[in-house]
Amino acid sequence: MRKIGLPEIEDIALGAALLGAGGGGDPYIGKLIAMGAVQECGEVTLLDPEEIPDDALIVPIAMMGAPTILGEKGVGGNEYKTLYDMVSKFYGKEIYAFMPIEAGGVNSMLPIAACARLGLPMVDADGMGRAFPELQMVTFTIGGVKATPMALTDEKGNCAIFNTITNKWTEELARAVTMSCGGSVSVSLFCVDGATLKKYAVKNIVTRSQKLGEAIRKVKDCNEETPEQNFLRSTEGFKLFKGKIVDVLRETKGAFNFGNVVLEGIGEYKGKNASVTFQNENLTAEVDGELLATTPDLICIVDTETFIPVTTDAIKYGKRVLVVGLKCFEMWRTQAGLELVGPGYFGCDTDYIPLEERVKGSSINV
Repeated sequence: MRKIGLPEIEDIALGAALLGAGGGGDPYIGKLIAMGAVQECGEVTLLDPEEIPDDALIVPIAMMGAPTILGEKGVGGNEYKTLYDMVSKFYGKEIYAFMPIEAGGVNSMLPIAACARLGLPMVDADGMGRAFPELQMVTFTIGGVKATPMALTDEKGNCAIFNTITNKWTEELARAVTMSCGGSVSVSLFCVDGATLKKYAVKNIVTRSQKLGEAIRKVKDCNEETPEQNFLRSTEGFKLFKGKIVDVLRETKGAFNFGNVVLEGIGEYKGKNASVTFQNENLTAEVDGELLATTPDLICIVDTETFIPVTTDAIKYGKRVLVVGLKCFEMWRTQAGLELVGPGYFGCDTDYIPLEERVKGSSINV
């Protein structure tokens, strides 16, 4: 176990924003929420998954809704305690620890804030290893874990517990309530025991986020390589494109952000064009009509100077960015994983081909 304080939060928020693949909410807002809680209530203990007793109750805590709305309608402050009381009463036992359900600028931060305010430890694991737009899209679904009982509350105090027949039904019903509550709510779902956590969770995701954040923060501390080379090496990223954003189509439908980003090449990519589609998170990246990456691999957009991740709701015309691909957690590349989060699920007319194979076989020469 180790402690998470203010310096750690800075790096975790930055690294988790990269792993959010364009989604997961604004890292600045998430960071402020976590820092405020830690400053008031003290540092949070981070537990390795192997330290968790097999029968312990581990509860993910997150925000659900469109990332753009998360930036306008924040957490009221009482949601953590409300969720704790609802879940512990349902199970008839105390919650041992909270955990993040995904990586992202907000949903990696809220469990830290919740743990600080309630005096609980946090587990160094999540259910995605990145961010995905729909709540059933977690590794626990592959393991047959039910999303329900799912506790939901908004900042006004409205709350509910769902008990559904499938995880997809949980998504459908909870999304409808989320819309009624203004487009964003706080939730706890996929509550698991320690044994299930160890078997299906993406382990050490908080530690990975912190290391990635530190690498981005120190990206210009290099001698024999350029900051870009340092960034790609540190993140194990695949360079897909470098360009200027020339068009952005973005709309909010059903508590999701949908859109398409069009880029015009700069530098070695001058004369080429690229596009990135997204549903909260980036789904596909293509250059001159050729697909170079698809979900579930991570498609990340970062600033060309600072290498700070740019979320889909922060994409703006004229910004110079680097489009980078990161390999997803191996469980997503199984048949069961691809049925949940593969390109076909999102209506992309293509089979899944691993990122490293697409890039290796690409006809795009730079």
